[in-house]
Amino acid sequence: MSLKFKSFAALALSAAMMFSVAACGTTDSGDAKSESKAKNTTVGYDVSTIKKDDELAKLAASAKTVKSGELSVGMELSYAPAEFYAEDGKTPVGYDVDMSKAIAQTLGLKPKIVSSMFDTIVPSIGSKYDLGITAMTITEERLQSVDFVSYYRAGSTWAVQKGNPKKLDTSDMCGAKIAVQTGTVQEDEANKIAKGCKADNKAEVMSYKRQAEAATAVATGKADVFYADSPVAGYAISQTNGQLEALGDVEGVAKQGIAIKKGDEQLDEAVQKAVQKLMDDGTYMKILKHWGVESGALDKAEINPTDLN
Repeated sequence: MSLKFKSFAALALSAAMMFSVAACGTTDSGDAKSESKAKNTTVGYDVSTIKKDDELAKLAASAKTVKSGELSVGMELSYAPAEFYAEDGKTPVGYDVDMSKAIAQTLGLKPKIVSSMFDTIVPSIGSKYDLGITAMTITEERLQSVDFVSYYRAGSTWAVQKGNPKKLDTSDMCGAKIAVQTGTVQEDEANKIAKGCKADNKAEVMSYKRQAEAATAVATGKADVFYADSPVAGYAISQTNGQLEALGDVEGVAKQGIAIKKGDEQLDEAVQKAVQKLMDDGTYMKILKHWGVESGALDKAEINPTDLN
């Protein structure tokens, strides 16, 4: 689906390009479109044949936040294969992008992808955009601020340079330089690890606004290891032509969710029923298979699930 990088330098250049373009979205911006489809080799799943569900469309139209026939979705667009920019540097692609479009199509709305920093998405739900669909793990803390509809399950993966030159062990990361993305559950976990280390052997947590920066830090030797959602880490590893590798097993598998304004029951129900319909008719699985991430599929979409694993 995309170019294989032949060296650390190539990876760094590509990642730098990705997050420098995405940095334009630090101030939220609208759905970016390609000037020329011919420039893109990474193409999402075609959702154009999905039909509007009139009953769900009426339900969505009555929601507190949805306006003007548009469904705005906040995303952090450097998190391949969930959401990232295609080769033109303008077109959002990924399984979260395809899911957003499929949900919007089902609800009879026009999707609007809004480029955002990950740690600003939850506070902006209901004001800057209607939904947050950005590989976000459902946690008790986040449930205090927003509602969630579950739609995927993922764990966390450690990744190091090929051959693990620092001889790291996932059971003991003290002394390591750990690269993570700001605001993620992996950042929380890395900070817990650091606090448990002895003073003379502390782990150093290196937090980056963009996941691409965290991966690049390991590829260039600035950091020893990065920690990310398992599909994201797996995709990043696959693009380096053997320069990076996973370390240990997938850890802490948990449900991810679509964030919705707290208490917006109409939109909660509309999104839950739309996702369940996509699951039931097979569209959901086709989207995941298109990106090679079907291992995290759920068969039931739930509003604020009590079982988060």
